[in-house]
Amino acid sequence: MKIHHSILIIALFFLSTLKSYSQVDNSDAKKEAYLNEQTDSILGPAIELQEVIIDRSKLKADEETKKRFLILQRRVYKVYPYAKAGAERLTMLNKGMRNLTNNRDKKKYFKIVEHYLTNEFELQLKNLSRKDGQILIKLIHRQTGKTTYELIRDLKSGWKAFWSNNTASLFDLNLKTEYSPMAENEDYMIETILVRAFQNNRLLKQDPAIPINYDDVADYWREKLKEAKAK
Repeated sequence: MKIHHSILIIALFFLSTLKSYSQVDNSDAKKEAYLNEQTDSILGPAIELQEVIIDRSKLKADEETKKRFLILQRRVYKVYPYAKAGAERLTMLNKGMRNLTNNRDKKKYFKIVEHYLTNEFELQLKNLSRKDGQILIKLIHRQTGKTTYELIRDLKSGWKAFWSNNTASLFDLNLKTEYSPMAENEDYMIETILVRAFQNNRLLKQDPAIPINYDDVADYWREKLKEAKAK
C-alpha cells in the first residue's frame, strides 16, 4: 500500500537522491576459505565427536529474526537520506521565511517551494510503501526534533495537520509518531542500524535533533534481554 497524498507535501521536504555503493570485494574471504580448506586437509584422520542435538525451532526463530532485521535495515537505508535532506531543506525554508517581512510574502514563498517540490519529487514519494512511510515519519522526528504532524501544523494550519493525521491513520501512518529508541524496540534496532551505517560510511551522518545516547540505549535493552531470559 502506498503513502496517501495527504502527507506528500510535508514528506517532500525529506527527499534526497540515494547514493549507490560499490559491492564489497570478496577476495579476502575467498583467500580465507582456501586457507581453511588447506588446513583441514592436513589435520590427519577424522576425530569422532560427541553428537550435538540442534534445536531446529530455535534455529528457525533466529533465522526469522535475522531476516526481519535485514528487511528493516534495507528500509532504513532507503528512507534515512530523505529525512537527512529534509532537515537540511527545512532549515533553508525557515531561513527564507525569516527574510520575508509579511505573511502575504511568506505564503507566496511557501507556495513556490511547495509547487517545485511537488513537481520534482512527488512520484518518488508515492513509490514508498506503507512501512517505509512509518519509518520515514520516525526519522523525520529524529532529524528535525518535530513530528510530521507538528511540521504540517507549523507550515500550514492546525486544521490541516488534524485532517492529514486522520486521513493518514487509515493507512497506519500516525503523523504524531515520535522516535524513541529507549521506549520502542524497533526504534532501538533502527538506531543500531544507523550507528553501524555511519561507522561503515554506508550512510552520511547527521546528528539527531533529539538527545540520543546510544550507549545508554544499548545498555538498557541488554538488561531487558537478560531479564527476559531469566524468566
